Amino acid sequence: MTEISELTLLVLRIAFLAVLWGFVFAIVYALRSDLFGQKVRRMPVPSGANTAAPAPRAQAPRPTTPQGPVFASRLVITSGAKEGLEIVLPEEQLTIGRSSESGLVIRDDYTSTHHARLLRWPDGWVIQDLDSTNGTFLDGNRIIVPTVIPLGATVRIGTTSFELRR
Repeated sequence: MTEISELTLLVLRIAFLAVLWGFVFAIVYALRSDLFGQKVRRMPVPSGANTAAPAPRAQAPRPTTPQGPVFASRLVITSGAKEGLEIVLPEEQLTIGRSSESGLVIRDDYTSTHHARLLRWPDGWVIQDLDSTNGTFLDGNRIIVPTVIPLGATVRIGTTSFELRR
């Protein structure tokens, strides 16, 4: 019968404790990010997006109105738990998610803590997905880059759908 030296047994005990503490920290990190959310990161702008975008705008004729472009002024929830709710859009941006810090709080299992952001750009309102798990959809298509929302287009986040209106 072979005997294990005391030094080997001590090293095995320390290694076992290190692995157990690693699991404890992994569980605490997962719980913290689920409860408090992860820090919101800015979406990187693709290098080709800046050069390709101005060309179609220059070719497309824009209707001229004395007031300039027409912006949506309200968000109307068309389906989901808060169906019928109307929100007056803020001047610059509106955050959407489960977090109580969001401008539009959607509490369902398919919405991330910090799910998406509405931004006002010169061309209109833009929806930006914030690396959500289940995605953000504009007229049934998943968006991966900031996308302009046409008036009346359906945006779906989790089980909630909404439209931007004047």
